[in-house]
Amino acid sequence: EVQLVESGGGSVQAGGSLRLSCAASGFTFYDYGIGWFRQAPGKEREGVASISSSDGSTHYADSVKGRFTISIDNGKRTVFLEMNSLKPEDTAVYYCAADRLTYYSGGYYYGYFAEVEYDYWGQGTQVTVSS
Repeated sequence: EVQLVESGGGSVQAGGSLRLSCAASGFTFYDYGIGWFRQAPGKEREGVASISSSDGSTHYADSVKGRFTISIDNGKRTVFLEMNSLKPEDTAVYYCAADRLTYYSGGYYYGYFAEVEYDYWGQGTQVTVSS
């Protein structure tokens, strides 16, 4: 059974930090891209950060560059999202998702921030940042 389980959410004051974890099981983890997405009340879900389990390359949304860091521990099948300098506008439910890498002669592709491309999703963890 495929599972993605997020943890680490909570409530912090602006300027604080949180570290989210996404534990994966039930699929070939090292052949996937893992993305973190978030959805704030009344807003559409948006991509925040993504990482390839193949080579560790990362992508970030402009809104979180310099504040959030995504990392991966292939041995533990876990992806982390370190969130620093949190702002009230970071308040949202945070989801992790997995998309299988598609290889071609020049490299590989995965969904990055295109949520429709992702195969598996976790249930989400709430992050609340107060001013």
